[in-house]
Amino acid sequence: MVSEKVKHIVIVGGGSAGWLTAAVIAAEHQPLSSIGLRITLIESPDVAIIGVGEGTWPSMRDTLHKIGVSESDFFRECDASFKQGSRFNQWNTGDGSDYYFHPFVLPQGYGETNLVAAWSERHTDIPFADLVSYQPHLCVNGKAPKQATTPEYAAVANYGYHLDAGKFGLFLRKHCVERLGVEHVLDHVVGINSHENGDIASLQTKRRGALSGDLFVDCTGMQSLLLGGHYGVAFQSQKHVLFNDCALAVQVPYADESTPIASQTTSTAQSSGWIWDIGLPTRRGIGHVYSSAHISDNEAETELRAYISETGGPADLPTPRKISFNPGYRDKFWHRNCVAIGLSAGFIEPLEASALALVEMSASMLSDQMPSTREEMEIVARRFNDSFTYRWERVIDFLKLHYVLSTRTDSDYWRENRASETVPERLRESLMIWRHVPPSRYDLHRIEEVFPSASYQYVLYGMGFRTDCACRQSDSIEKADGYFREAANLTRRMLAALPANRELLEHVRRHGFQKI
Repeated sequence: MVSEKVKHIVIVGGGSAGWLTAAVIAAEHQPLSSIGLRITLIESPDVAIIGVGEGTWPSMRDTLHKIGVSESDFFRECDASFKQGSRFNQWNTGDGSDYYFHPFVLPQGYGETNLVAAWSERHTDIPFADLVSYQPHLCVNGKAPKQATTPEYAAVANYGYHLDAGKFGLFLRKHCVERLGVEHVLDHVVGINSHENGDIASLQTKRRGALSGDLFVDCTGMQSLLLGGHYGVAFQSQKHVLFNDCALAVQVPYADESTPIASQTTSTAQSSGWIWDIGLPTRRGIGHVYSSAHISDNEAETELRAYISETGGPADLPTPRKISFNPGYRDKFWHRNCVAIGLSAGFIEPLEASALALVEMSASMLSDQMPSTREEMEIVARRFNDSFTYRWERVIDFLKLHYVLSTRTDSDYWRENRASETVPERLRESLMIWRHVPPSRYDLHRIEEVFPSASYQYVLYGMGFRTDCACRQSDSIEKADGYFREAANLTRRMLAALPANRELLEHVRRHGFQKI
């Protein structure tokens, strides 16, 4: 008989996705109480995690706070640092002076007046983000987003994290097991047993036998053991839109212990892809994301090693680890009593660090909307699938925006990325509208958008896009100029008051933050 009540959640797979999902659900549904949900996470002792998801959004601060983690402990145990946004080098024209920022703070006065009109009419000699926000200037100067006296999770400037993904998974596992009451099972799943109605009844394990549950969460990575493998839910490849399908990743030591730590993820465009550069306290995480249809592995490694050498890295690095992926997502993410979260649901590419953010969103919605009965599960599943189909489509639109705006002509890769048949229809329509009206809440109307309209503005105008705002009133331009002055004043004050990234991270390592 299929259990009517949902009492036992079984999560298959560890890593960041599995343990983050377990933590979010356990923090709200209290496995340690007599009326709470039972939560079990099973992972194979022999399956290595991918471990290169090293960037988060500011939402991770709320998530870690919600699950009861000390931010000081997180920084110490996960080799974490601050992330205040992304810097894009050579994405537009490809020359050495070509750069722009996508910071985490909203433009000063955003939503109060048309900032784009004033920038377009009077200030195009200044990069858009540099004019409307203080945060790019903090990044250029290597500043931290808070002071030593700022409490845990509080911010002077909005921030997320860079982290060691392997250490993060272990950190979450320890917290889940020791503090949140999650049952941890180390075993191999060798089969899946079904109820007569098609629901998953139990997982057949190598040593423990059958492990039963009421709701199963698939966090098995790209193999998607439950949703893809068992249920055969189709995968929608997006390689015709976003070409990248490989990455070469390597860990790069600093020249010495005093080397400044970057305040942002740096993304530097290459001939057929781009290179990420993430600064942690003890090392840099660097990788080349590329299209195997446009460049060979050896050529991609040559570009990667050249970048590392040019940015102060050593020549004697180990062979980079290759990761292959098919960009895309599942037809649906919740089928019967199985929901996929993380790589088992889909993956596009590391640009703009959406992977962990989608894990957070998925875990949060699952926890908030947790069905009490099997009957309710059908309703929640429909809502979940609608929400995340929309979110994956918007991720694809936003990432494609970076490519379709480029004016680079140095390779087939960049030229083909601008071909109209590779651009999603919704994005094509939006670009037409944005020729006359900047991105706003009318373009992205859901309460929890993956990327808000401000993010679209940062990328559009960072990449040289122009909106004809000639019909806008001059008084709105004067109002915008006032906000630009506010941003400049904030820049001067923050540069004077905030410590360097490494300085604050060293303080946290020794003394920690103040508790809230």
